[in-house]
Amino acid sequence: MLTNAQVRTARPKPRAYRLPDGQGLHLYVAPTGLKSWRVRFRLAGREQLLTVGQFPDVDLSAAREAAAAARDALRAGRDPREERAARAEVDRTFEAVARAWHAHWRSSWTEIHAGDVITSLERDVFPAIGTIDVDDVGVADIRDVLRAVEARGAIETSKRLRQRISKVFGFAIANEWASFDPAASVKQALAAAPIAGEQLALVSIDDARELLAASTGVPAPAIVQLASRFLALTGVRLGALRGMQWDELHDVDWSGEVAGPPAPVWVVPAGRMKLAKAKKGDRRFDHVVPLSRQAVEILRVVRALAIDPVLVFSRGNAAPIAESAIGALYRKSGFAGRHVPHGWRATFSTILNERYPGERVTIDRALGHAAKKGAEVNVKVEGAYNRSKQLGPRRRVMQIWADLLMPPA
Repeated sequence: MLTNAQVRTARPKPRAYRLPDGQGLHLYVAPTGLKSWRVRFRLAGREQLLTVGQFPDVDLSAAREAAAAARDALRAGRDPREERAARAEVDRTFEAVARAWHAHWRSSWTEIHAGDVITSLERDVFPAIGTIDVDDVGVADIRDVLRAVEARGAIETSKRLRQRISKVFGFAIANEWASFDPAASVKQALAAAPIAGEQLALVSIDDARELLAASTGVPAPAIVQLASRFLALTGVRLGALRGMQWDELHDVDWSGEVAGPPAPVWVVPAGRMKLAKAKKGDRRFDHVVPLSRQAVEILRVVRALAIDPVLVFSRGNAAPIAESAIGALYRKSGFAGRHVPHGWRATFSTILNERYPGERVTIDRALGHAAKKGAEVNVKVEGAYNRSKQLGPRRRVMQIWADLLMPPA
């Protein structure tokens, strides 16, 4: 058991450490010198953690009393964390603060982004530090969370997660619930991101075909495999694809039996495009994607699966495929560090510009890039014009790309 002298003289070290007192109670000493009392216990077969207060605000005797009260609650079949939260004026556990931050910003995010943010925290962060008071979370805690994400090859996910955790702490500091942001210091300890373009995007048609072929041999849900191919064919951003809805598709021959040349398009709402915030709510900035024959065939297969009546690439229950699903597919296919979902835009642009340098403007427009000064006039309302004239060159480029990437049998 600890003594008062041991608690008072405990000094910070480069890494956080614990001084056990017994029966699950221990003193947690952060690298910053912050000392907090924590109680480990098991609930429903899983180990949990309860933070009961900081030293010297809570001394050794009070910490033992709190630990005893927690054990009493457990014996009575109650969760001691819920009792503590009910007694506290504000729940300052990391999970509670993170959910408050999420609710605060929710109205300014798209539904897809809001879902991605909370899902990433629920999957990778809350299980590790969700029950810890925000002012007790140390640099080592955050580092261990992020390195666990890196260990599965999700380097970019780890970086996005660190940014989200840091914003949670910024929110907590602004509300005087925390005194510092441990996530800010972790940035220097994370793995370096692969070089953009050179490692994240394939730049030869043979490699692009090899990736698609390799991914077919990887166990993955059919909807993820189909989404991967559709992303490769259209070169859209992942967020646009994940939010794609059936009513955004126009002039599609679902039967494959309509006579005459169909002109199918996908109208991506401005809100899911990479635009200035003021333009996102303006439908004049919607992006029209002409669909190749191969892209339409993929949509027919997805439609036959009947997974979701609203979302095209859905995992069911009105939820889009996971943000990391296609990237994980590529890593399992042996292309880790060579290609990511967003890389298809660079692949599309590089290969087509090398083969058809005179089509640079059309290729840029096909990707939804704003027209450069002195180049093609930026037509804001594409739907108001005759599609055969305004979209003809882009449809031709899209079909050329599809035939290169997935040659007709």
